[in-house]
Amino acid sequence: MMKKLQYAAVAGAVMAALAGPASAQSNLTLYGTVDMGLVRESGGIAGVTRLTSGVASGSRLGFKGREDLGGGMAVVFLLENGFQADTGALGQGGLLFGRQAYAGLQTQAGTVTLGRQYTPQYLAIAAVDPFNSGTAGDSKNLMMATGNAASRMDNSVKYSSPVMQGFNAELVAGAGEVAGDSGAGRQLGGALAYAGGPWALRLAYHHRDNDTAALRNAGSARNTVATAMYDAGSFKAHFAYGVDQGLNSALARNLNNPFGAAVAPVASTDSNVVLVGLSVPQGAGTWLVSYIRKNDKTAYNQDAQQVAAGYRHALSKRTDLYGVLASIRNRNGAGYTVGSAIEGGSGNRAINLGVRHSF
Repeated sequence: MMKKLQYAAVAGAVMAALAGPASAQSNLTLYGTVDMGLVRESGGIAGVTRLTSGVASGSRLGFKGREDLGGGMAVVFLLENGFQADTGALGQGGLLFGRQAYAGLQTQAGTVTLGRQYTPQYLAIAAVDPFNSGTAGDSKNLMMATGNAASRMDNSVKYSSPVMQGFNAELVAGAGEVAGDSGAGRQLGGALAYAGGPWALRLAYHHRDNDTAALRNAGSARNTVATAMYDAGSFKAHFAYGVDQGLNSALARNLNNPFGAAVAPVASTDSNVVLVGLSVPQGAGTWLVSYIRKNDKTAYNQDAQQVAAGYRHALSKRTDLYGVLASIRNRNGAGYTVGSAIEGGSGNRAINLGVRHSF
């Protein structure tokens, strides 16, 4: 009991220091996740065994707040830092708040937020992935959205509608901010979602202009995905179907040709991908399985198939253990790798054993 009181006191002191004079009017929450796992990767040029962070979900420390302005209006903000628990290093390339960083205004007509935010297309896929977009079974291994940095948009403005009759929508635009070319690097996205009864459905789209001030008309990447999840109580069925078109629309997570082919794999510019999965709760645990097929429609025909299976066991509401294995079959020189929540992987097979605690 004394340890819990001390922990609460420390957390309260940190939040009070951040809130400053406005603490009496604001609601500030400190939260986080520490994820550590043992990872064995094989099938590449050389196998590797690592103790690493962020396998099932990225380790993070976040602060979120809301200030009620009256009349149904409120200011909201979120700052979320990603870190490597195995080394203490910053995640997301060394960014202080690389996972998310935004502020905005919430009204009865919806919420507008500005900053670094998740793309609607990534959120649609993550919502139906049996592995919650993490561990070796991560859907990102084959269902990447516009390249390695596609899960988030910098310099973005997002509108989220209120839920009406089970429906809600998101629209987001991100400025490329390239001097001399206002369209270079520009991103646009949106999603329509429905939740009712046992069903959860989403349709999402993402568009990124690949032009730069030096290179004109390089084309664009377009990613569309439709997802569905059915909760029968005794099990959940998961489904996603995506269409990826254009330059940088379907990049592999590891671009270093880890299989050592004489000719490096060629990223598809015209492909579709399907995910089917199942999650079955059993007592304090949940069994997980998924199958993903990438169909490259270009002349290279570099298809890939991933199978994954795992088990997650809850020790409490905040702590769980997990074990997952996955394998990818690459065809015609495709170079897809088995990664995890935040890492791209080095081979086409991986086994994960880990623990995750959220607070």
